[in-house]
Amino acid sequence: MAERTVHAWPRAMKRATAAAYCDMSIASFDREVAIGRLPAPILLGGLSHWTQTAIDEHIARIESEAANDWRGKVPMYAQG
Repeated sequence: MAERTVHAWPRAMKRATAAAYCDMSIASFDREVAIGRLPAPILLGGLSHWTQTAIDEHIARIESEAANDWRGKVPMYAQG
């Protein structure tokens, strides 16, 4: 079995790194930020950065919303 590389993500990430952290394209990441599903950036050193904490909190909220989605309880809509 091949060993899996563990990435050490920085605490504050520029846009491309934050998108990679979410395993998304930059365009998809930008759309999610624009509609508020992912956090807005903070300014750090005069540049936009996203923190792991803020991204993780937003993703946890998305997970919670998905868990409460009624379609997941109906077999014809269930994923899997």
